Amino acid sequence: MPAFICATCGVQYPPADAPPAACPICEDERQFLPPGGQQWTTLEALRGGHWNAWRLHEPGLFGIGTMPGFAIGQRALLVRTAEGNVLWDCITLIDEATAALVRALGGLAAIAISHPHYYSSMVEWAQEFDAPVWLHDGDRDWVMRPDPRIRFWSGTTQALPGDLTLIHAPGHFDGGAVLHWPAGAAGMGALLSGDIVQVAADRRTAGFMRSYPNWIPLGPAGVRRIAGAIAPFAFERVYGAWWDRAILADGKAAVARSVERTLRWLAQ
Repeated sequence: MPAFICATCGVQYPPADAPPAACPICEDERQFLPPGGQQWTTLEALRGGHWNAWRLHEPGLFGIGTMPGFAIGQRALLVRTAEGNVLWDCITLIDEATAALVRALGGLAAIAISHPHYYSSMVEWAQEFDAPVWLHDGDRDWVMRPDPRIRFWSGTTQALPGDLTLIHAPGHFDGGAVLHWPAGAAGMGALLSGDIVQVAADRRTAGFMRSYPNWIPLGPAGVRRIAGAIAPFAFERVYGAWWDRAILADGKAAVARSVERTLRWLAQ
């Protein structure tokens, strides 16, 4: 039986004879259904016309993204550490070439995901590399394909291999998380932020929203929660969810200025 995939958000559902009646993730106000309505695909169909591209963002950090673009269009990040590789913010397409390249780099010690929009085919990745998937317990109800490899964490932080730290930063979703990589930026630290902290088009500032496609702002309390969660961590760079969305210098100060700007305009 095929495991159907929502063509709009890229999230995979359990194997079944027919696709689900609806995709709850896309029916939520933070996501959307396209004008043509709900559409479904499968990994087999994706493999027929899509492939994954790679980019080395900096030593120890690879980007992996699907071409042509699919669903939301985020790219994953593979962080290499002496204790094993960690995949951050999964993508839907996994094929033989991708599996071979990941194995050549040492496989995966863990998968971690910022929020439900990027759950994609996380179970397929977990099964392929026999790796745990770390999700914050606040988003437990958004898991559309349960699997024993999924590990729910709670509280403010969760340690991962290689001195990486998951940070609970609720706002965009209750279980929203970012990943701190202390070895990034030549030891000055990097924040892998998904769109919990959305790197803006100018690559010098960031935004904080409940819904990006539907332009629903995040209130002051949510912005402050995110800012408070990441405040204890040092980072020079911020890597967002897309290839070109990165703040490469003075990242922590840039996020702090963005928080101040956002709160100032929310108060108008």
